[in-house]
Amino acid sequence: METKLISLPVTVNRDTRFRDLVVEALGEAIFSCYQCCKCSAGCPVAFVMDLLPHQVIRSVLLLQREKALSSRTIWICASCETCTTRCPNEIDIAKVMDVLRQIQVESGTEAKEPKVPIFHRTFLNTIKKFGRIHELSLLTNFLRQSGGISDTIKSGEWKNDLRLGIKMFLRGKLKLLPPSKKGVEELRKLFDQAKEHKKS
Repeated sequence: METKLISLPVTVNRDTRFRDLVVEALGEAIFSCYQCCKCSAGCPVAFVMDLLPHQVIRSVLLLQREKALSSRTIWICASCETCTTRCPNEIDIAKVMDVLRQIQVESGTEAKEPKVPIFHRTFLNTIKKFGRIHELSLLTNFLRQSGGISDTIKSGEWKNDLRLGIKMFLRGKLKLLPPSKKGVEELRKLFDQAKEHKKS
């Protein structure tokens, strides 16, 4: 009796632009990942991730753009570089997370953890404004932009924040007034140069 082979339709994503962007920033090393899971086993924040680090790498290699960019993992990553250190093939996994965050921001879609990019922008804007970090300005601007003021009041967390703030102030760790703007113009030029470099 003759056996007939049935051919099943296979849909393959041929658009490699997403993976190419990661490879361009990282180099060809990413293709040497053989899913040993050492990165995931050593990650200190893996317990709150929806995709483990090795799964993120796999998503990039398999051209699963939406899966990688819509994950909470790329925003939860603490950039501690434990994964990079543990990788037997010397893949810079922490840099992969950075590149994916950048691609996600440039895509214009909302991040799975929207408060993280807001904090990032607020942090950089504070440094650009004062030349160095000013914790009080950073906190108030972040809470205002993230809508966290009402959440803090409702949860009663403001009491803990106030207690911590007083302790920091008494120990000289929290300045009420912003620092002097010495050298701030030079710093702003660096920001502008980075912006121009990104455009080119």
